[in-house]
Amino acid sequence: MFSWLGTDDRRKKEPEVFQTVSDGLKKLYKTKLLPLEESYKFHEFHSPALEDADFDNKPMVLLVGQYSTGKTSFIRYLLEQDFPGMRIGPEPTTDSFIAVMHGDTEGVIPGNALVVDPKKPFRKLNAFGNAFLNRFVCAQLPNPVLESISVIDTPGILSGEKQRISRGYDFAAVLEWFAERVDRIILLFDAHKLDISDEFSEVIKALKNHEDKIRVVLNKADQIETQQLMRVYGALMWSLGKIVNTPEVIRVYIGSFWSHPLLIPDNRKLFEAEEQDLFKDIQSLPRNAALRKLNDLIKRARLAKVHAYIISSLKKEMPSVFGKDNKKKELIASLGDIYKRIEREHQISPGDFPNLKKMQDQLQAQDLTKFQPLKPKLLEAVDDMLANDIAGLMVLVRQEETQKPNAVVKGGAFDGTLDGPFGHGYGEGAGEGIDEAEWVVARDKPAYDEIFYTLSPVNGKVTGANAKKEMVKSKLPNTVLGKIWKLADIDKDGMLDDEEFALANHLIKVKLEGHELPSELPAHLVPPSKRKIAE
Repeated sequence: MFSWLGTDDRRKKEPEVFQTVSDGLKKLYKTKLLPLEESYKFHEFHSPALEDADFDNKPMVLLVGQYSTGKTSFIRYLLEQDFPGMRIGPEPTTDSFIAVMHGDTEGVIPGNALVVDPKKPFRKLNAFGNAFLNRFVCAQLPNPVLESISVIDTPGILSGEKQRISRGYDFAAVLEWFAERVDRIILLFDAHKLDISDEFSEVIKALKNHEDKIRVVLNKADQIETQQLMRVYGALMWSLGKIVNTPEVIRVYIGSFWSHPLLIPDNRKLFEAEEQDLFKDIQSLPRNAALRKLNDLIKRARLAKVHAYIISSLKKEMPSVFGKDNKKKELIASLGDIYKRIEREHQISPGDFPNLKKMQDQLQAQDLTKFQPLKPKLLEAVDDMLANDIAGLMVLVRQEETQKPNAVVKGGAFDGTLDGPFGHGYGEGAGEGIDEAEWVVARDKPAYDEIFYTLSPVNGKVTGANAKKEMVKSKLPNTVLGKIWKLADIDKDGMLDDEEFALANHLIKVKLEGHELPSELPAHLVPPSKRKIAE
């Protein structure tokens, strides 16, 4: 009897089953989070409603920096080709937001046409008006890099108050809109004229809550010498520490991201290593895109819940007939106390609350009597989504990642140094001597032989105990020496002959010079007399 009641209740608690992460996010947003947002005017206070294109679009990289820091040159460097609307120069050249995206033919789509295209994730930008849309274009071109990511180029940030006012739209608000939707934010600084203007400082503060997406590039680093570069790097970290309010240090990549010859080539190896690290970070974006969208939806849901508590609390306090204006002023002034009360009642972290000053300013223009009271069912739906459905989607994210292990950005600069002699680290460390006919260890073998014969070899071989006495002089940890032993003892007899001993010392030298050891011994390092054994 009444068994259907139990079935219905059980159905509520069971998470929904989805085919793809993107479909799951769309359905969860529309059915569980959007009703809460609409009921409590979330879109008027924080962020416009999400659309299908926001969940389906490719990962996006947002470039932000003061004028002439090399943002457009950076995109040109990645794509290895010009894009429509591109202008590069030492003066403030890029005066528009340019979304560089993949297209079958080269062309430019103006902003007003762009925000009515349902396939592009830019429809909600129409809220910023014509002053912005006249400064927003999409450059489309067939390029292999753009098959995996899109790049947003931004106008150079100016230093004067006069230029800031003449933009005609809220520049920081537009960047905040993009920051919510992109996968990576790259802040570019010019090593030759390091300065953080007031507007740039304001912009960085507007990117608050998105620190996990931010990376910093200290560009044009080839224009200054090593000692100066060290000072500039220290000054940059000091300046960022005063603006970006996080205990963690933001990752800074040092280099010169254009295809011109290096002016001062002293730090070439450093620039190459930093470039490879940055490229790996960008290349990982397609693989992690679903996880990023899931993470952003959870952040949005938490903010929407807090917003609902704030709005309903204000509604509860408002009188129904007299004294509305005075009560409104009183409530806005005491919003900080309301925050604290909600924090205590619902066990919410202070970091989940919106900016107090901004919220107070927005409430001035609102009619508090038209706000909605608390609707437990809407909040329960969001809680259910966070507790059950998101866990199911996490499993699906991992499945999609394993199905697409090679989902990385390809083409352009990303393919420039993958193979051949100009690949990163080619001919260095364990790769030294890879193209030489002679065995590379033979160069230093006479010196290693002198040590070998002082270790009392028996039948041409030294025991592990005797070899250990010599190898530990390198001061390398036992775990590293153990790996070197495994690589050098090619015939696996627990002893080393003169060639194996020379190889072990060569690998110790490789490690002491700061290079990584190979997981398997490369063919060119195998002693000539042992090459048949290795095969």
